[in-house]
Amino acid sequence: MKTTSDNISLTSVDESAGKSIGLPTKENTKLAKNLLNYSAVFWFAAILIGQWLFFYFIMAFYGFSVINDNMEIWNRWEPLGNTPFKAGDFSGNLMFATHAIGAGIVAFGGALQLIPKVRTYAPRFHKINGYVYLITVFFLAISGFYLSWVRKASPDMLSTIGTSINGVLILTFAYLTVKTARNRKIIDHRKWAIRLFLVSNAQWFLRVGVFSYFISSSVLGAKPSFSSPFFPFWTFGCFLVPLATAQLYFYAKERQSTKLKYFASGVLFSLTILMLVGVIGLTPFLQQLLNGDPISF
Repeated sequence: MKTTSDNISLTSVDESAGKSIGLPTKENTKLAKNLLNYSAVFWFAAILIGQWLFFYFIMAFYGFSVINDNMEIWNRWEPLGNTPFKAGDFSGNLMFATHAIGAGIVAFGGALQLIPKVRTYAPRFHKINGYVYLITVFFLAISGFYLSWVRKASPDMLSTIGTSINGVLILTFAYLTVKTARNRKIIDHRKWAIRLFLVSNAQWFLRVGVFSYFISSSVLGAKPSFSSPFFPFWTFGCFLVPLATAQLYFYAKERQSTKLKYFASGVLFSLTILMLVGVIGLTPFLQQLLNGDPISF
């Protein structure tokens, strides 16, 4: 009969053998899981701050301008070649207001949908907020199609195509989010909800990415320019990069490979740092618009 001391010795031998052939130890596996989880929490905390600052700007700028019938201030974007408000274009102005304010609702309500404690302790609110969110992203996609193809608001055809692909993904992911929820496939539902959150916030990622590019390039001694290849890449990257990162996170979380978890943690952490750089750059710029100050980078 084997004694307790024999079992301990055998366990020690097994762990030593595992180390010698490169197998992950329990401590290493636990560390990899924790790093992946902490990286995800870091990402969510950063995006929550950035999204709610964005929500404040949208409501303060676009929301109050509609309430006060002062939509002419939208054209403070004119130095960048954008004039959202057009006198006499009621339907176009309405669509733009729907799109802009909808983006604010998505920024605020979408983040709440991803908080686990909200789902656990306020399931009714989670459900109602989910319906409001779904209705909003539907109008966000439709208004995006209108502004791109009817109003010709996009600066070029590449941007029009990017916005259209993003809109199709929003509608597709919204359908899959609802379908998996109704079929009680909770794990799949949460994955599609995260994907929907990412694509429906593509315009926020677009802006944050642009400012991150300008700041990072300047710090590294490069000369950022609007003619850089970064801009056509980021036209699609603003929704494809977050989707690819989420997929990497899902894959790493479900696999036993510690190396994959470390890699995914590093990617998520690095992209979150770049995202925070963009948030830090974007926030004072939006404050300039609110104050009516001359636009400067």
